[in-house]
Amino acid sequence: MKTLPKLLAAVLAMSLTAALPPLSLPVSASPDTSVSNKQNFSTDVIYQIVTDRFSDGNPGNNPTGNAFDSTCSSNLKLYCGGDWQGIVNKINDGYLTGMGITAIWISQPVENIYSVISYSDANSTAYHGYWARDFKKTNPAFGSMTDFQNLINAAHAKNIKVIIDFAPNHTSPAMETNAAFAENGKLYNNGALVGSYTGDTNRYFHHNGGTDFSTLENGIYKNLFDLADLDHNNSFIDTYFKEAIRTWLDLGIDGIRVDAVKHMPFGWQKNWMASIYNTKPVFTFGEWFLGTNEVDPANHNFANESGMSLLDFRFGQKVRQVFRDNTDSMLGLDSMVTGTAADYAQVNDQVTFIDNHDMDRFQVQGASNRKLEQALAFTLTSRGVPAIYYGTEQYMTGNGDPNNRAKMASFSTATTAYSVVKKLAPLRKSNPAIAYGTTQQRWINNDVYIYERKFGGSSAVVAINRSLTSPASISGLVTSLPSGTYTDALGGLLNGGGLTVGSGGAASAFTLAAGGVSVWQYTAAQTAPAIGHVGPMMAKAGNTVTIDGRGFGSPKGTVYFGTTAVTGANIVSWEDTEIKVVVPAATAGKYGIKVRTAGAADSNVYDSFNLLTKEQVSVRFVVNNASTTLGENVYLTGSVSELGQWEPAKAIGPLFNKVMYAYPNWYYDVSVPAGTAIEFKFLKKNGSSVTWEGGSNHTFTTPSSGTATVTVNWQP
Repeated sequence: MKTLPKLLAAVLAMSLTAALPPLSLPVSASPDTSVSNKQNFSTDVIYQIVTDRFSDGNPGNNPTGNAFDSTCSSNLKLYCGGDWQGIVNKINDGYLTGMGITAIWISQPVENIYSVISYSDANSTAYHGYWARDFKKTNPAFGSMTDFQNLINAAHAKNIKVIIDFAPNHTSPAMETNAAFAENGKLYNNGALVGSYTGDTNRYFHHNGGTDFSTLENGIYKNLFDLADLDHNNSFIDTYFKEAIRTWLDLGIDGIRVDAVKHMPFGWQKNWMASIYNTKPVFTFGEWFLGTNEVDPANHNFANESGMSLLDFRFGQKVRQVFRDNTDSMLGLDSMVTGTAADYAQVNDQVTFIDNHDMDRFQVQGASNRKLEQALAFTLTSRGVPAIYYGTEQYMTGNGDPNNRAKMASFSTATTAYSVVKKLAPLRKSNPAIAYGTTQQRWINNDVYIYERKFGGSSAVVAINRSLTSPASISGLVTSLPSGTYTDALGGLLNGGGLTVGSGGAASAFTLAAGGVSVWQYTAAQTAPAIGHVGPMMAKAGNTVTIDGRGFGSPKGTVYFGTTAVTGANIVSWEDTEIKVVVPAATAGKYGIKVRTAGAADSNVYDSFNLLTKEQVSVRFVVNNASTTLGENVYLTGSVSELGQWEPAKAIGPLFNKVMYAYPNWYYDVSVPAGTAIEFKFLKKNGSSVTWEGGSNHTFTTPSSGTATVTVNWQP
């Protein structure tokens, strides 16, 4: 998300400029739905674009006055002119498709504030898209609704998917004690004012001060810096964001990147995702920032339970350590690969990257280009969904916000980095081992990493020598490649060479050049069924799920959710590489999915599909007077799968007790089935010790829509 300097009370000087006239034009074309599978991005390469910094295709929509810097050089916190027409132009001239890009992730498209805010360091505008005022209208600096639809259509015509950034955590900078500051965090509903941060009698916002990031609770229920933090336990806010995202889904977007997921109630987000999947299921991933060497179980739990994937900061930070900063070795890189495969239930759905708008550019001024090229090669051949930050292929540099968001430096198609992407991106579609495969280390030392991706009979072997001065003598390498001689898929671009493989996959000894990268691959016809991807991995009965893989054959077979078989009309479509299936009515819970072909051959089991009880709502559960001893925490469980079905190991928690309610009172926002009579109880855990609340089960009928709060007293 957009990081800001903390707003000091003394910094009140501000210029309010009518920099952009509100603009909302009718859509003139129906959505183009030519991009069919909006759940599986494993075969794609995403290109992240800060819209304002990419290309100015329509100077007529540029802001005016002191909101705009036509040179994009004197103050990078002002608008520079990039827009959706500029992206369309680069789609149509082949720059993106020539690089092998099959998905773009653009800045949040919604209407942002028009104020120019004077902070202590510089005037700032909402060029980044994270200071929203109306989530149902467009930012006129980027274009009209018609322009946005034209972008969708242009992208889909080239088989490029479109992902939008979306930030439902907050509106814009506000100051509780000064209603005249900026736009006072105002929220609009398709042009109609909903409310302001000051005088917020309807409690649309939190008013708990700014977060110090010390705990998850502190970050969720307090403001990020000076941004007006929305209260998702408010029924209007809940409904508003379900409607708002539907606006963009109906225009034909293919994916959503959700900003600041660490800073919103997890239960509300799960309920919101269930609403999205019930409307138009698209691939969705969130931003949960992790620092260098940070491994957070809460991060893994969110990715595994919320219904959305994450930007894989654990991957990105380690790649930067190994290739950019030289603060870890290839052994650390392999450890990250192994660790994330164990911790993320769907590791291939996590979005990988080497830099983005929230961190320093990968390329360091004066550093060798080869380290960036190697990092790109690793990312493009690794598990997950690779995302490339605009300008990385042009070796753009820049540390810190806003220097890491400079104007696109060049659109050269002759750089080595551009060619690396161009050569490797198509392999994600042509070789299922790269898109879906597991990863195995085959040869390693501090500077050399040789790993294999394998799926069914297909495989790819990648060798990287990060030392720029010392070639590596490789012997004893054993792979899954069949006997034969393999050429480097990079064509020697990064000083790689061929590989000769004998019986049993044993490779002949060879020398890997200093700074060298080689990619050798083999694609086999898949006769036995093999599932590579299922999405979405959270749904209710009646929703449609897409299964991707190989070897399913053409006659319809059977799909199993656990032991529940789906056949006949509930198989929407069946192809050798893709099946669309209606989720069956079964007991809610976690299931493995298996495909059985018409010839009675069984696939692997794809684990951890979350079958919801029914449509979801967000409910805040509060328990008063639950005193604990040192080491104890309070949890919640109950009669439905979403509450853990009375199993302490699956109970919700630990609950919070400091911001919205204070100890000995505890609370948590939970996604539960809508319009349902549920029973629940609280319990205390201390390690393996569990203490249940006494008395009868609490009962509550959840609302059919909106949100609710249920408050009970702890029963001794």
